[in-house]
Amino acid sequence: MLSTDQAQTLLTGGGNVVDSQGDKIGGIGQIFLDDQSGQPEWVTAKTGLFGTGESFVPLRDAEVSGNDLRVPYDKEKVKDAPRISDPEGHLDEAEEDRLYTYYGVTGYSGTTGDAGYAATTGTGTVGTGTADRSADLGTTGTSNVEGDISGPETDSAMTRSEEQLHVGTERHATGRARLRKYIVTENVTKTVPVSREEVRLEREPITEANRGDALDGPDLSTEEHDVVLNEERVVVDKETVPVERVRVDKDTVTEEQRVDETVRKEEVELDQSGVTDDGRTRG
Repeated sequence: MLSTDQAQTLLTGGGNVVDSQGDKIGGIGQIFLDDQSGQPEWVTAKTGLFGTGESFVPLRDAEVSGNDLRVPYDKEKVKDAPRISDPEGHLDEAEEDRLYTYYGVTGYSGTTGDAGYAATTGTGTVGTGTADRSADLGTTGTSNVEGDISGPETDSAMTRSEEQLHVGTERHATGRARLRKYIVTENVTKTVPVSREEVRLEREPITEANRGDALDGPDLSTEEHDVVLNEERVVVDKETVPVERVRVDKDTVTEEQRVDETVRKEEVELDQSGVTDDGRTRG
């Protein structure tokens, strides 16, 4: 028979209910305990579209296989099991008897099935088997406290857990900057002064100062004199020179971003419905 410790391990392990061949029937949903013995009696398998339905399977002859629970029924048998109106609540005797009859095992009313099985009077819910659920065990009974695995081997304390939000940062590449140079052509206009020589005819009268030069030579003759004329022309020369250094640098800008997230935590309350005014436990 499945123990409460094994039940707790299955709930927190995120395993599946599988058939005898190891094929998945559905994820482990909840485990229900017997009110009197405190031992696991039923498991729910998440079936239907997206696992929204829950089908009850008896834990008798079930075996633990790693994180999975192996049962001696195929998927169709489990999927067609009688539906319970409130699978999150307490499984009453009539519902339990109907399920025992469907699976053909001895239940509360003594329906013929596996011989020698003890009758049960109801079950208390163990809770859902999600991976982050606390693995606490409480006292057995019909209080239907979700997440409570009750059994005679547990003590009077339970652990309260909560989710804590840890916010950090990670680096992501958001873009790339590349330094590139290219050649453009532009017109440059400059004014440069240029000079040239022109011919000008000068006449000077004969004076005592230049009379000697004027009478030097024959009286009448034919002569030619050449004068070279010069001018300046614009010469263009281009020279490549470095003008500046350009580099790419990065600046880190820090800004505040607000993070809103929902965290869950467990609360503990005391149920004294089973205690009389004089402090004694009701039977």
